[in-house]
Amino acid sequence: MPILTRAVLSEVLRWYGGGVALFLTLQMVDALSSTVSKLLIYHPPLSKALAAFLSLMPSVLNRTLVLAVPFAILLAFSRMQRDNELKAILASGVRPLSLVWPLALPFALVAVLAYFNAGIWVPAGLANWDRAWYNIYNIAPPPPQQEKYTYAPPGALYYAGRVTNNTGSRVADLQGVMVQRGDETITALYGTWDTRKKTWTLPNAWVTRPGQNPRQQRGDLVIAQNDTLRPPPPQAQQVSNAELRAALAGDTLSRKGRRDYAFQLAARVADPVTPVVFALAAGMLGLLIRNRAAAFAAVLVFIVSFYVLWTTVPGLAGAGALNPVLAAWLPNLAFLLVAGGLAWRLR
Repeated sequence: MPILTRAVLSEVLRWYGGGVALFLTLQMVDALSSTVSKLLIYHPPLSKALAAFLSLMPSVLNRTLVLAVPFAILLAFSRMQRDNELKAILASGVRPLSLVWPLALPFALVAVLAYFNAGIWVPAGLANWDRAWYNIYNIAPPPPQQEKYTYAPPGALYYAGRVTNNTGSRVADLQGVMVQRGDETITALYGTWDTRKKTWTLPNAWVTRPGQNPRQQRGDLVIAQNDTLRPPPPQAQQVSNAELRAALAGDTLSRKGRRDYAFQLAARVADPVTPVVFALAAGMLGLLIRNRAAAFAAVLVFIVSFYVLWTTVPGLAGAGALNPVLAAWLPNLAFLLVAGGLAWRLR
């Protein structure tokens, strides 16, 4: 069995190396093709273009490490089926599942690499990708924005559809403003927030009181507001694991932001486990496939099925339809069920 295990792993890893090269090339070509028109328009120096694409490499690498697993195992087993090697192995009394379990070992090492890459280099690379393109455009990054700001001290409610402020500025711009104080409701299309004076200034605001028609206030209406202006939280994909945990432990996130951060933190554990899950499911499926065409079809089904689940669950988690942790693990759980069904058939 040690000799047989080494032979099977050698065959699979040879195909895995080819799969990594293939999927890495396809993804980088796709990224280049989607940005080549902008590169031709802005004529960036080669150093700027390389900096942008190198910052994308960590996220591309993680996807490649996962996608190459079913490609390698299914094609390796189809080659062994075609040359009757699997028939000879099984005819000698080797249990089918004993060929599958060892596949988890090398891809567990891949999972460890993917875990550290997802928690450290991927978020930093995505943040650098945005900055690199603003550098190519020769423009400053847009000021930080906070959507749907809400502050509710006792007896009042302050709401702004969007808060925009330059980093370090003491004055922020407000859009879509509503203030409720007791029975009085104040609305305005826009305004400003002075954090030093702790005031909101609303030009031409509308004031509504019970039993009265709405009345437009001419000039500026200054309202006291004691909340602290905080910078909006960065995108969850661009935040390291330590920063995600710190933000979730605090109280600065909105309900949706908290769900997004919780999902991202869980996904950075669940996604690196996918190579091991794929190895088990693809290994069991590979023992049932009899030809190369079926193996290629199985690779497509594997990748498309996983991609549909993987791209759907973040939206469900962000909307609150699924628990963020469950949503992050759902694709792996689905493929574990597939692996369990195939294992029952091969038992």
